[in-house]
Amino acid sequence: MEFIKLTHENLENEHICCAISNNTDVQVMAKKAWLSERLDEGLVFLKGNVRGKCMIEYLPAEYAWSPVDADGYTFIDCFWVSGQFKGHGYSNQLLGECIRDSQEKGKKGLVVLSSRKKMGFLSDPQYLQHKGFAVADTAAPYFELLYLPFSPDADKPRFKPCVHRTVQGLSAGFTLFYTNQCPFPAKYAPLLEATARESGIPFHTVHITSTEQAQSAPCPFTTFALYDNGKFVTHEILSASKFKKLLSGLNDGDPA
Repeated sequence: MEFIKLTHENLENEHICCAISNNTDVQVMAKKAWLSERLDEGLVFLKGNVRGKCMIEYLPAEYAWSPVDADGYTFIDCFWVSGQFKGHGYSNQLLGECIRDSQEKGKKGLVVLSSRKKMGFLSDPQYLQHKGFAVADTAAPYFELLYLPFSPDADKPRFKPCVHRTVQGLSAGFTLFYTNQCPFPAKYAPLLEATARESGIPFHTVHITSTEQAQSAPCPFTTFALYDNGKFVTHEILSASKFKKLLSGLNDGDPA
């Protein structure tokens, strides 16, 4: 398969794998605007020349939109090969290109956000550990920071202290932290807010728009982090119907 690297020159015309509708779609517009700003910071978006999810996105960890201390590393913020492309070695090729590129740039290694078990929107821990990644740090309730050092004496990355503190100062009701690193929240954040409003439930959004904000966020996964009265609920991007189901569960007394 041919792989294409996004640049300022081709960004307008290339699709972005997870959102392949036209450029007037709010999700595509938000993601491409975010990408355009990040390209000058060293972000690499490498994708298969197919209509579907076959891509890896990474950047210098100093610019990661996640609260991590990993200076000198490459941070993988999205690595997604969907089921229709499994079994062809594309995951290995994409990861191999990330390793090659990072080594050429003199990086200490790779670092990526994952979880104790495979979960949506987080990199597969079983695959990564099979490829040599190890756990560098953990954060409640299930996040793991995995890393692949290029030398045995490379310092170990870690989460910033802000992810280990009790979240303070959140308003009553739901609070959603989100970024445009992923295209989906641009569509779903307003839908969730409207759904909560229809149910008479307070809902507040915190749109993270800078690296500095992201690196001081309370949750390792800044793309989408939903809290209920200060308690973490989920990182998985919810549709309106899934949010309604969550609300029903809370009303019935079920745990979030």
